[in-house]
Amino acid sequence: MGHGDELVLADVNFPVSSVCGHGPKEIRADGLGIPLLLEAILKLFPLDTYVSCPAAVMALVEADVRSGLEVPVWRRYGHLSLYRWEKYVRNRRVFVRFAFYERAKKAFAVVATGETSIYGNLILKKGIIPADQLTQ
Repeated sequence: MGHGDELVLADVNFPVSSVCGHGPKEIRADGLGIPLLLEAILKLFPLDTYVSCPAAVMALVEADVRSGLEVPVWRRYGHLSLYRWEKYVRNRRVFVRFAFYERAKKAFAVVATGETSIYGNLILKKGIIPADQLTQ
C-alpha cells in the first residue's frame, strides 16, 4: 500500500465479497476483532497526516439514531493510544451506509474480521513512512 491508499476493517455483517468484486483485495481475518487488529496494524501503518481525518466509520441508520443506539466499539477504538488515534477518532468522518460501501469499493483492501459489534466497520487512510524508519 502507498500513501493515501485506504484499508477497510470490516465487521461480520459487512458485504466483503460483494464490495471486493469491484476491485479491492479481500483479506480474511475471521475470528479476530477489529480493536485487536487495529492495535497491531497501527504499529506498522501510519495514518495520513496530510488529511484532516484519516479514519472513517459508517453512520447509524435513522432508526438506530432515533432509538439511541450506542456504538461501544467506537469507544474501544478511541482508547487505543497509538499515534494520534484519539484525535482522529474524535474527529472521524462518518459516511452513510451506501456512501461507506462506495468508498470501500475504492479501497486497496478490505479485511473481513470476526468483529461482531454493530457498526464496527472502519476505513483507514495510509500515511507516509519517514525515510529514517524505512532503513531500520
